[in-house]
Amino acid sequence: MAGTNHTASRGYDLIGDIHGCANTLAQLLEQMGYSKVNGVYQHRRRQAIFIGDIIDRGPRVREALHLVRNMVERGSARIVMGNHEYNALGYCTLARAGSGKTWLREHNSRHDRLIQETLAQFDAYPHEWNDFLEWFYTIPLFIDDDDFRAVHACWDSELIEKFKRMQGGACIDEDFLHASAAIDSFAGQVMDTLLRGTDLRLPQGMAITGRDGYVREFFRTKFWADNPRTYADVVFQPDPLPPEVASRALTEAERRQLISYPLDAPPVFVGHYWMESEPAPLKSNVACIDFSAVKYGRLVAYRMDGEKALSADKFVWVNVARDHHDSPDYPISEDSVAR
Repeated sequence: MAGTNHTASRGYDLIGDIHGCANTLAQLLEQMGYSKVNGVYQHRRRQAIFIGDIIDRGPRVREALHLVRNMVERGSARIVMGNHEYNALGYCTLARAGSGKTWLREHNSRHDRLIQETLAQFDAYPHEWNDFLEWFYTIPLFIDDDDFRAVHACWDSELIEKFKRMQGGACIDEDFLHASAAIDSFAGQVMDTLLRGTDLRLPQGMAITGRDGYVREFFRTKFWADNPRTYADVVFQPDPLPPEVASRALTEAERRQLISYPLDAPPVFVGHYWMESEPAPLKSNVACIDFSAVKYGRLVAYRMDGEKALSADKFVWVNVARDHHDSPDYPISEDSVAR
């Protein structure tokens, strides 16, 4: 049909952070019309796009990885890397001689806690886990299609274009992983920005304690704010800033640190940020689809059909009920499905 673009003719379903919620993912896929063909979920006309963070925290990490990888290898899905897949690569990779450390990602109490569910669930399947680690290298950091973009936490056009030129594509290799352990390096900046987002330092001497108990001297910022003036205009994280900090004016130096996402750019989808409100676009061409499924929130998808302005009525989700989530194999029930 004349004038019909690729996305509109096929359709894509962008799915938020799964974190081991395999049963909830199956429920969402079935709600959207995907069905198993030879054991792998697929849709007659649409393709799923996973926004990363398949692993850690949840009860069925191994099952979620198999489900997602099978879809990707069958062509019924694509995926971008999340910070948890990247963290796993670093945690399980020995540092190179002369680096002064044993592992690329330090084995401290916080890092141990973040990955413990994943490692425990693969304890009896070590060869499988090593195979998945190798597969993580094949996961691109971003998808840059004509009609939409996907990245786990932040679309930084300058970093992405430079990365494409250096790497010849959208994937990292082992050398890039090792280089990224130095946070001030180009590789470190790519992985930190694209997979964790941008931030600003809090005023001198100030720190905030998040709900996870982690004390931070920085706060996460939007990469799409238009002409921001105060901290409140750019903050983007579950933990609010104290009112006296939120009202603080941005300095010119702070404004120069911020990046922006133009309104005429293709719609971009991110996860990562533990949203809690009713799913809706953050901007006409920016949407976050992470709504804390593993914390009994929602597993959310956006059904993309080539539109340039995103719409709240294109979000679909499954509410993750505590009794369902804890059950080893809960039945799919219409009572727990929203829209």
